[in-house]
Amino acid sequence: MDNKKSDIGLIGLAVMGENLALNMESKSWQVSVYNRTVPGVEEGVVERFVNGRAKGKNLQGFTDIKNFVESLAAPRKIMMMVRAGSAVDELMEQLFPLLSAGDILIDGGNSNYEDTNRRVKLTESKGFLFVGSGVSGGEEGALNGASIMPGGSVDAWSQVKPILQSIAAKASDGTPCCEWVGPAGSGHFVKMIHNGIEYGDMQLIAEAYWVMKNLLSVGHEEMASIFTHWNEGKLRSYLIEITANILQHKDKSGDYLVDKILDAAGQKGTGKWSVINAMELGMPLGLIATAVFERSLSSQKSLRETASRTYQHGHLQAVYNKPELVKDVYSALYASKLVSYAQGFAVLQKASDTFGWKLNLSSIARMWRGGCIIRSAFLNDIAAAFEAKEKPEHLLLAPYFKEEMRELLPGWKNLVVAAVREELPVPAFSSALNYFYSLVSEKLPANMVQAQRDYFGAHTFERTDNLRGVFFHENWTGHGGDTKSGTYNV
Repeated sequence: MDNKKSDIGLIGLAVMGENLALNMESKSWQVSVYNRTVPGVEEGVVERFVNGRAKGKNLQGFTDIKNFVESLAAPRKIMMMVRAGSAVDELMEQLFPLLSAGDILIDGGNSNYEDTNRRVKLTESKGFLFVGSGVSGGEEGALNGASIMPGGSVDAWSQVKPILQSIAAKASDGTPCCEWVGPAGSGHFVKMIHNGIEYGDMQLIAEAYWVMKNLLSVGHEEMASIFTHWNEGKLRSYLIEITANILQHKDKSGDYLVDKILDAAGQKGTGKWSVINAMELGMPLGLIATAVFERSLSSQKSLRETASRTYQHGHLQAVYNKPELVKDVYSALYASKLVSYAQGFAVLQKASDTFGWKLNLSSIARMWRGGCIIRSAFLNDIAAAFEAKEKPEHLLLAPYFKEEMRELLPGWKNLVVAAVREELPVPAFSSALNYFYSLVSEKLPANMVQAQRDYFGAHTFERTDNLRGVFFHENWTGHGGDTKSGTYNV
């Protein structure tokens, strides 16, 4: 290797970091890598990588952060792939004294967007630039092409665009699954909602598997064949594809591995953040919230075992028409997935309006078509809906999706009814269906909720026989006064 400066530096050689470094190098970029050394814990990480997977490649390894920074061409571009939270702030404080005006820091971890808002301001105040970029695709995506969602200091985009787009996945039309998202923490906000939708997708697929297994006694190979067939049509997606593979996978003893995996799901927090931020914005994200809470409930394994002995239940042992019910499972899965995406994009639009980000929802849908965990065939249809001359007020009101939902609704209803009758939990299917019915209901029982609020707390209400925005208070008991609480929405 010659002594010319590297095009980009990468800090953090865990799974994502080392695979991104190899991806960059394979696209003809010279890469410098650095990993902090903790005696007795992380010794030799850089050496193992440089002498192992990176041996003979156009890549330099460093154990001294100053030498690492000095190895980079100006303006320096440094991608940080470290654990979200305080580790990012500590690393930034180490780097600041070593940087020059115009240098660029890129946070490729799953950081909270509010942290990114703060870091963009801090970095720019010191004369540098900051990019908060969501990266989705796991180990395979990091190595072969991920979905990359950068936002932050807009002046950085022209500098990092060639590198980031080169390592991004390519959609079927050849477009890189990487485009500038917007200012401040918008890139990490979009990645957060992506992960929330991912939670919903995984729960929905799990419920489809559970119904077929328990209601129809479908075996592993037949179920894998069903998921493979679905993956050839409108449900084509990465998660459907890997579900078929999981169902067929056997362990060393020859048994199906999925049957031996404990039913206690973990989570890292981005799904929870999605729900919290949707609530802060006053937006419904019920299906994703249900998926998050189901993971929490699944982890309470011993409690569920006790409860199952306390409340004995069983199936009615009804005879179902297998082909017809499998079609109903398909309808429930497809329709509920559309609800999940619709809720997610509605939150993105609300965040864009609230924070002044001017998000391009069509561009975001297209960025998710390849590389990322939620890549799905219908993302092209979602992008087209947001590109239409008449932009839909809500994704489910777009002409294409209106027709899809009308076709799917009968089977969706049948599936939820059958599962409830058989005492099989399908919380995500049910949540999605109830959201849909609430969305399409001109009237809801919220008038009773508002009456109760006014009765006990003088929170006021609007009237159907008056203008919107005019609030009233009723002396419900005859003993109260005219004093009323202020009106506000959280």
